[in-house]
Amino acid sequence: MQALAVAGRHALGDAPHGVAPDELPGPEATPTQVVAWVAENFPLRSVAVACSMADGALPHLVAQQLPGVDVLFLDTGYHFAETAFTRNEVAERLDVTVVDVRPELTIAQQTAAHGKDLFARDPNLCCAIRKVEPLHRALQGYDVWITGVRRDESPTRTDTPLITWDERNGLVKVNPVAAWSFDDLLDYATVHEVPVNPLVAQGYPSIGCAPCTRPVAAGEDPRAGRWAGLAKTECGLHL
Repeated sequence: MQALAVAGRHALGDAPHGVAPDELPGPEATPTQVVAWVAENFPLRSVAVACSMADGALPHLVAQQLPGVDVLFLDTGYHFAETAFTRNEVAERLDVTVVDVRPELTIAQQTAAHGKDLFARDPNLCCAIRKVEPLHRALQGYDVWITGVRRDESPTRTDTPLITWDERNGLVKVNPVAAWSFDDLLDYATVHEVPVNPLVAQGYPSIGCAPCTRPVAAGEDPRAGRWAGLAKTECGLHL
């Protein structure tokens, strides 16, 4: 499987470490071409799409070639109402199967074990309990997970490859829209009339849990509203 990930990177113009750009067969693949590579190499039920429900662009893109694909939604218990609304819109309007992924602990159980408002005192532990562990558990049984990570989102994501081997989860990780901008994403959503979280129009280009997300000002880093005021920029899913 790891060898297939390396071969996929080379075939799609996404250079693995140590491979010079002039050794690649052509320019970097488009999102549609990346999804086509997945569809050609993996059966439908071995593929999962991870979606934060900021919009339905990625599920729609994948479903064009893998109709009925599983879309994993991390139901942390702390989502905005608008995010839950978008999740339902994606499930109803797109040709996908939304799978709700929940933590083993309810918020009440987490509070009993770790104290109230863990997100404010130890956001890394809160994300580990409510996001990282549940997703790791949910991905068992899949061979591929497709994400919406983009290189323009933050400095920690500028080198995001189209395809990589995810050692922690033991599967191929695919980032078909890595080269897209935020505007590219919105343009796709507009052209294809897919659901977009209402919070996007209210200044939330990156949407996480309600207690840890604020709108951003014009010109700010798109992820500046995530864990604002804390020394944290990633939930841990993509590290």
